[in-house]
Amino acid sequence: MSSETKPIGLSGVKPTGRPHIGNYFGAMRQFVALQEEYRMFVFIADLHGLNLIQDASMMRELSLGVAIDYLALGLDPSKTVLYRQSDIPEITELSWILGTLTTMPYLMRAHAFKDAEAKNKDINVGTFTYPVLMAADILIQDAQVVPVGKDQEQHLEIARDMAAKFNTTFGETFIAPKSVIMEDVATVPGIDGRKMSKSYDNTIPLFGSDDEIVKAVAGIVTDSRLPEEPKNPDADNIFALHKLFSTSVLPDIERRYREGGMGYKESKDILREHILDFVRPLREKREAILGDVSTVERILDEGGKVARERAIIKLDDVRKKTGLR
Repeated sequence: MSSETKPIGLSGVKPTGRPHIGNYFGAMRQFVALQEEYRMFVFIADLHGLNLIQDASMMRELSLGVAIDYLALGLDPSKTVLYRQSDIPEITELSWILGTLTTMPYLMRAHAFKDAEAKNKDINVGTFTYPVLMAADILIQDAQVVPVGKDQEQHLEIARDMAAKFNTTFGETFIAPKSVIMEDVATVPGIDGRKMSKSYDNTIPLFGSDDEIVKAVAGIVTDSRLPEEPKNPDADNIFALHKLFSTSVLPDIERRYREGGMGYKESKDILREHILDFVRPLREKREAILGDVSTVERILDEGGKVARERAIIKLDDVRKKTGLR
């Protein structure tokens, strides 16, 4: 199937810094896999990122880093349109138009707002209208499918609601996007047993140096059982990571856990080597891409042209139907 006949899929990635293995197993690998089935549009969500990042040099560095990360993992510019959200000014205009059809009580139900409110944060307007901008991202490209985790379905519901509201008010214009639920998304435990997250400072970096990997694995929290004592693999932080990285020897590790005879140090040593075997080629590829930043910029510029051409056509239709032209 050629790229032109594949259904349009779309996803955005915020520039939040160095990815960790939880990011990879939670979403990044799925985006790469989906480009075989869909014509993927993947954008660096720098406008969304402004809610948290308000430093120009940091924004530039982190945004470029996102592109390099995904290219290192196998995102193929011949199959996937990779671009910066801010290179498509039509998105912000559509966001305003959609906002005129959206009520404040409706947006107050959004998870991003409720989470911020629960933390007693001084909530900025960007956080409050985050779902409107996200809907514009999706609708302006006529995306048919959007890959999401099960906890993100609300984002698609909001985009579908906004598409329906616009279509009812001004005439059929937008496709109601469907979600592709990524069923094999893994919730990866951090070194302290909680969900791996930068906010918990419990991560193992996806492109980390050997020393960083060694230090992170050594810091995985365990109980005080002796090597000869039986252990429950289902309640062990190290074994949870073995299930991702040590699949070739997993049955043997599990047997020795249950029977006794494997200490946590040995288990960590095995895990460390498997993570290093996984990370090293990715890190080398990323370093090679980092040495040719001009090519990355060209890929982003070309992707932005493709995405903007589609956005201009869609927004022109919206302007005619709303009387703005």
